[in-house]
Amino acid sequence: MRRRNRIRSRVGSTGRDLVRNEVGSKFRNWVFLPLLLLLASQVFSQDAGAGAVAAAPGSTPAAVGSQASTDSSSVPAASPTTSPSSSRVSSAAASGAPPPSANEGSNSKGRQAGDSDDSGVFVFRKQVEEVLLHATVIDDKQRIVTSLDKGDFSVYEDGHPQVITSFRHEDIPVAMGIVVDNSGSMREKRQKVNAAALNLVRASNPDDEVFIVNFNDEYYLDQDFTANINKLKAGLEKIEARGGTALYDAVVASADHLKREAKLEKKVIFVVTDGDDNESAETLEQAVRRLQGDGGPTVYAIGILEKEEHPKHAKRALQIMSERTGGLAFFPQTLDEVDAISRTVAHDIRTQYTIGYKPTTPKTQGGYRQVKVDARAHNYGKLTVRTKSGYYAGSEPTAGAQ
Repeated sequence: MRRRNRIRSRVGSTGRDLVRNEVGSKFRNWVFLPLLLLLASQVFSQDAGAGAVAAAPGSTPAAVGSQASTDSSSVPAASPTTSPSSSRVSSAAASGAPPPSANEGSNSKGRQAGDSDDSGVFVFRKQVEEVLLHATVIDDKQRIVTSLDKGDFSVYEDGHPQVITSFRHEDIPVAMGIVVDNSGSMREKRQKVNAAALNLVRASNPDDEVFIVNFNDEYYLDQDFTANINKLKAGLEKIEARGGTALYDAVVASADHLKREAKLEKKVIFVVTDGDDNESAETLEQAVRRLQGDGGPTVYAIGILEKEEHPKHAKRALQIMSERTGGLAFFPQTLDEVDAISRTVAHDIRTQYTIGYKPTTPKTQGGYRQVKVDARAHNYGKLTVRTKSGYYAGSEPTAGAQ
């Protein structure tokens, strides 16, 4: 995937990456720079030893070799076949720092934010085996209910009741990708769509981190994570309305970017399109599977489909992506409705419950898990809980993985 004017398109066996993994680049520098310094110190030590031989005729080449061996053993050196994780452990041991856990990846930024709240109260601490659900509760009059307690909820995985291990009902910030159709048919719609997207940000938590992806038959990260409304506006204004619609590819790549780079646990994709997908390498089924990975984003979709040739198929695709992830799909009759919808989405996100549980079947066993949440309270009639319908346990391949 391309970052405009910076990164050329890279096509993998399963799709195109959204951006070059800058964290991986920093990680490589972090690993290999100490190795280069180590090699330089060895050469220096050998040179010094050679000088010592010249100064002391009684010295022997064997003594020089012993000295070089002693110097090199003081810092563990990684062999050419050493894995990156092994190199990290060796570097930590040499510095006296505790080694990283086996669950830590190369993305140190995401690791720090995902399981530490030292920087603020907004980071939701998640245990490795815990599943987090972001849930909206609706009463029989379609009103959002915000006054329930932990004991009002019941969670089921594959039909088996689960013990709720954490519960929170606060307006916590989210990592959000705004993904907007930039195909030729959107040319006259972008001004109002852009205004609605910015109003979504304004109506959301001020600590949200948002990025912008514009897509047609390709997709571009035109603004990476920021809370700066002016930067987001500039990203949305990079309009080149042309070409087809690679909706699934853009959504999958955005989800992958959230997974790798987001500091915040709660993740959302807000997508706006006016047509059916006609350019993606990913199928709808593949896209949904990616979205339903453990910790995947909630998808909110707006389909402006009044002039679409195949509106039923386009509508079904947006409904499936949103419903399976616990979000909503909207299909306005006029473009003027989009702004009000964006504010509705912001309200929905900010009033959700966060429910955690440790599945009775460990995640390490993998596979798809169906999830159902019920809510009952004395002062309410029938309550409906909207959350993701399930998830794939364990690590899922990322977009562009070889």
